[in-house]
Amino acid sequence: MPPMTLVQAINDALKVEMRRDPTVVVMGEDVGVNGGVFRATESLHQEFGENRSIDTPLAESGIVGTAIGMAIYGLKPVAEIQFEGFMPPAFDQIVSHAARIRWRSRGRFHVPMVVRAPYSGGIRSPEHHGESPEAYYAHTMGLKVVIPSNPYDAKGLLISSIRDPDPVIFFEPKRLYRAFRADVPEGDYTISLSKAKVTHQGKDVTVVAWGAMHYISQRAVEKAATQGIDCELIDLRTLLPLDAETIINSVRKTGRIVVVQEAPRQCGVASEIIALVNDKAMDMLQAPPVRVTSPDTVIPSSRMEDYYLPDVGRIVKGIQKVLNF
Repeated sequence: MPPMTLVQAINDALKVEMRRDPTVVVMGEDVGVNGGVFRATESLHQEFGENRSIDTPLAESGIVGTAIGMAIYGLKPVAEIQFEGFMPPAFDQIVSHAARIRWRSRGRFHVPMVVRAPYSGGIRSPEHHGESPEAYYAHTMGLKVVIPSNPYDAKGLLISSIRDPDPVIFFEPKRLYRAFRADVPEGDYTISLSKAKVTHQGKDVTVVAWGAMHYISQRAVEKAATQGIDCELIDLRTLLPLDAETIINSVRKTGRIVVVQEAPRQCGVASEIIALVNDKAMDMLQAPPVRVTSPDTVIPSSRMEDYYLPDVGRIVKGIQKVLNF
């Protein structure tokens, strides 16, 4: 098992699937010759050629629209949007078309495509380069929404996403691209797109997070442990479909829940998770659920990023709040 960064694991997953399945193609701005802005598609152009590693014009709606047509007629396109903040021009294609074609055609057509995008903040990026728009897409039936938090999951989840018969939004936390290395098996393996993972067993408080916030929450759970607080940590992996069973089982054990999201509080995925807990496990709650989120404002300039994003201290305070109720 060679140790890889998250971005290397993404690159490896693309190579595995492109070698295995000649219908898999990669497309997007600068993904070919230059290997992508973060080098996630590096060397694909050299190995697979310009017909399977395709440099496109700077036109997100065109990238996704073309990928939809390719998918309907037998290819498996993996379309890269250079940053998540550039996805709105393709929103109509994703939400009104890719997500609807199986329903609209009564199952005659499927859209086996993946839309990849570097996602969220934490790298001092400019405007439209650090958003967390996962709730938009998790509200759209017909899509799957996947956000890995580590290299091992990134590879297995991306391979599963490429093989899935429906369109998948695959967000890659850019602050984790080269944050650490982890062992990643060579060759082919998959991870279910409907199963969260309990990454730390505990009995006092359930902490739920995804993407880069899972990485930050791990450190918060470790700090809470020094205060005698035993947290159970869940990495959602997939927001749509959401693994309700794992969340509810954990809350029934701990009686308390803290949900950590990087996006603003209003109408976020954290709200849906808390509503789910209230529906299914309110009788087991020993304290009101707590959300740790970014504030309800546009993500600020890079100098203010540390004040905006949830950090270890804010997460620990959330854990203490729910425990001391």
